Amino acid sequence: MKGWMGKIRSLFVLSLLSVILSGCGKENLTAFAPKGYGAEVSLDLIIWSFLIMLFVFIVVMVIFTIVLIRFRRKKGQEDFIPQQTEGSKALEIIWTIIPIILLVLIAVPTVAATFDLADESDKGDALNINVTGNQFWWHFNYEGHDIQTSTDVYIPVGEKVYLNMMSSDVIHSFWVPTISGKMDTNPENENTMYIEAHEEGIYEGKCAEYCGPSHSLMDFKIIAVSPEEFDQWVSDMQNVTADATPETASAQEGQDLFEQSCLSCHAIGSSPAAVGPNLTNFGDRTEIAGIIEDYTKEDLVDWIKAPEEFKPGNKMTETAPYLQEENPGLTDEEVSKIADYLLQLKPSEVTPESALN
Repeated sequence: MKGWMGKIRSLFVLSLLSVILSGCGKENLTAFAPKGYGAEVSLDLIIWSFLIMLFVFIVVMVIFTIVLIRFRRKKGQEDFIPQQTEGSKALEIIWTIIPIILLVLIAVPTVAATFDLADESDKGDALNINVTGNQFWWHFNYEGHDIQTSTDVYIPVGEKVYLNMMSSDVIHSFWVPTISGKMDTNPENENTMYIEAHEEGIYEGKCAEYCGPSHSLMDFKIIAVSPEEFDQWVSDMQNVTADATPETASAQEGQDLFEQSCLSCHAIGSSPAAVGPNLTNFGDRTEIAGIIEDYTKEDLVDWIKAPEEFKPGNKMTETAPYLQEENPGLTDEEVSKIADYLLQLKPSEVTPESALN
């Protein structure tokens, strides 16, 4: 009896822990609170599949309970052998047809939704963004707008946005659960999907395909703003000039240091970066490298000096000239000035906060 009580207590604790942990996580990082067309379709399929599986479970448990009670071994019938149904054509037909019906009930809406979400009939009239997955960050090129950005991607709310996705290295998977489903990014072929946000907001995105030691840190954000704010953001980003002079002397010196030590991998403006993320609107971002939230200048300095401590396996560690043993590197003062320069890169009044107001 004591053994059973211990098992019941353990089951209760595990169940309670599961309920508590289910409340953990970030806002707008769940498939169960859809705010986009693709996510709504996915949730409908999840609910439909769950209801079918629940129906099957209930039927099986009812039959199991009836059989357990009605056909249990009775006293005095220890040697009794019940009637055998081996080779019953009726039973064979029943338990063959029923699974087929259940599979059809799941397959038909799934296939219909797949074709619906793969529709590209109005792609030519919509906003197209070329997405590139890299270890361990995302790059976004706004087709026809001469805009390059990384980590944060801005879209207009209530409009279809087509994402043309590829990878520069290994297979990644683009996933924004609150507004859409998943799509793999492959090194050799382009995959296309569209997203459509119903509400303004900041939507968390993840890489859903293991791609290396910092796979779980390959985060990004989709920032959905009003069409008017999006047009303003596009205009502001198009007017960025990489050689614009910062206001403070420290940031001006930081700009010179950035051009000497960082510009070989990163870019400011519409020029595509060869290796690292585009930093045009770095000062507007809410995270460093997609992972360091509510950051300060000191956090940025620590990242510049030792990115491997935050994102293991990132290419910055092995490609940044100042991080190589054969080079003299940067002093703490120089790194601080580069941080001042990066933090003042705020080309637009349309920021992530705009999507929350």
